[in-house]
Amino acid sequence: MNGRLRAAVAGALVVLVLGGCTNDPYPSADALERILYQPFDDPPKTLDPQVAYSVVDHMVIGYVYDTLLGYHYLKRPFTLIPGMAEQVPEARELEDGRVAYRFRLRPGLLFHEDACFSQGGGARTRAVGAADVAFSLARVGDPAVGSPVLETLGKISGLVEFGKRLEDRRKNDPSFAKLRIDQQYREAGPIDGVRVLGDLELEIVLDDAYPQILYWFAMPFTAPVPWEAVAAYTGQEGVESFAEHPVGSGPFVLARYDKRSRIVLRKNEAWYGVTHPEWKAPAATYPSEGAPGDAEAGLLDPAYVGRPLPFLSRIEFRREKEPIPTFTKFMQGYYDASSVIKESFDRVIQKGDLSPDMRSLGISLARSVEPSISYLGFNMDDPVVGAKGGERSRKLRQAMSLAVDSKEFLRLFANGRGIPAQTPIPPGIFGYDEAYENPFRQPNVERAAALLVEAGYPEGIDPATGRPLRLSFDAGDTGAAALLQFQFYTAAWRRLGLDVEVAATSYNQFQDKVRRGAYQIFTWGWVADYPDPENFLFLLWTPMGRIHGGGPNTANYSNPRYDELFVRMKAMTDTPERMHLIEQMREILQQDRPWIENYYPERYALYHSWVKNEKPAGLSLPTAKYLDIDAAERALRRAEWNAAVTWPAWALLALFVIVVVPGVFTFLRERQ
Repeated sequence: MNGRLRAAVAGALVVLVLGGCTNDPYPSADALERILYQPFDDPPKTLDPQVAYSVVDHMVIGYVYDTLLGYHYLKRPFTLIPGMAEQVPEARELEDGRVAYRFRLRPGLLFHEDACFSQGGGARTRAVGAADVAFSLARVGDPAVGSPVLETLGKISGLVEFGKRLEDRRKNDPSFAKLRIDQQYREAGPIDGVRVLGDLELEIVLDDAYPQILYWFAMPFTAPVPWEAVAAYTGQEGVESFAEHPVGSGPFVLARYDKRSRIVLRKNEAWYGVTHPEWKAPAATYPSEGAPGDAEAGLLDPAYVGRPLPFLSRIEFRREKEPIPTFTKFMQGYYDASSVIKESFDRVIQKGDLSPDMRSLGISLARSVEPSISYLGFNMDDPVVGAKGGERSRKLRQAMSLAVDSKEFLRLFANGRGIPAQTPIPPGIFGYDEAYENPFRQPNVERAAALLVEAGYPEGIDPATGRPLRLSFDAGDTGAAALLQFQFYTAAWRRLGLDVEVAATSYNQFQDKVRRGAYQIFTWGWVADYPDPENFLFLLWTPMGRIHGGGPNTANYSNPRYDELFVRMKAMTDTPERMHLIEQMREILQQDRPWIENYYPERYALYHSWVKNEKPAGLSLPTAKYLDIDAAERALRRAEWNAAVTWPAWALLALFVIVVVPGVFTFLRERQ
């Protein structure tokens, strides 16, 4: 074959290739499947439910491991509902003054099929029982596991003591340390506060009243784990680690785990929501009621109300390292949901709402306030800004609080995404009062200046030096964007005449300063572990002081009356009496000003029109089981938005006809 003939064949091949090219990253066979496609950035650190504590980890294990309790998908404030347990238990006081909760599991619950159950050639699964919950709690107490929630779950009678006995036996008896893990737990046990009363019944006993314990049974830390999986997947001698080989009982099974590129969850056909729809179990059935506005938002569609979950056949996570390509794929329809990236914010959001262009594509915007708070704090142990300065320092803190305009901060640095905070309790949590306005959180420079006069710092001047009062603002971020935010605060205080210097260091250095108490003003934040006011108000409880107790009370705030009210409040359920106590605590904080409450972050999420039933939770909750996908609509939209650009192929074909074909004919005539 000479050059001209080769060129003819190559041209034809180019036309064929260009005519059939596509940018679709998914197999065509999956086009009509109800698959939820989501991106992720950082890979999970661990899939061990008793250890995992990050949003990325819970992105996977929240679906693989089922929990005894759950949260109502639609109601706000968040409401607990039965999960694997038949009922949400009530507290029962024992004769010795301790408090007990009794759980009864649903019958016929099964673990996912796995080889760890068939070591002797038997079945690849087994029933979930109360003993499996007890095993998981023992793992929380096991020092070798290193569970980060031992301090909290240590309120269970005897759990900490169990861990100490276990550690001593392993240290002093080599033969004990070689026993299978469940055998070790049995010999080191029992745990006084974890009582298995039958195959499906379990009682949890606490040393003191702690209603918030129930929230922990809606989290993976207490999810039942089979001892067979922990014993089999040791991570030694080439064997997989249990931290990367989860065996749960949830609505989805881990089908593929390549944490650096792709994670696939497949619908668990043996889940109780699938096998027993007649139970109408709350955590396995789409709800029939919700919060105000849910019906109008289409979240109580009769087509879904009362139907068994889940609706999806698969959940696929694809790793994406850069935000711009990720958002581009969302706009092409290859991801079903997306955050609003900074680079595209003005294109997506206009006048506080979705832009007309985005609406024309059928994209919707879901806004949710996260159960978290960002705040500025004062070190109450400091002689100038802290409690030791008495009324003078309190008026100084009040004045500085009045100078910070949170609404302007959000406009400048968060595209307006957030709500100015008035108290430590964010929306969606019992105790939040939308109508309440903190008198020291409404920006007022004139009133702030008057308070400085009362504090003995007229126009910010320190009478001891005759110059502006000099204070230090400590931070653990030296990035340019962070420094701009810090300068926003110092500029606000400079308008009062105060000289506040930013002392930005590395995060580790900042943490060291906090441990030593070598700081005055700082910025911090907190994200709820569970939706209860106790999880926010304890941040200002004396025993949680950072310097003296190593706790999260970084302001080192201490007020005996506040402490008294807190102890009463934390042991109560959500009642008007509890709300009254919260209001009293709110008034104390309002005057003392250990914090300048800054804002509650707001999350913007974009969804394509084919995603049904979306309602962001804010908390790290497994909500995808409530979602549905109109795969046919998605396929049509993808084809429309990603139509192949065929003109280059036609241009090449024309060139082929004009230039190459005559040469071929000439060549053939010459050969004849």
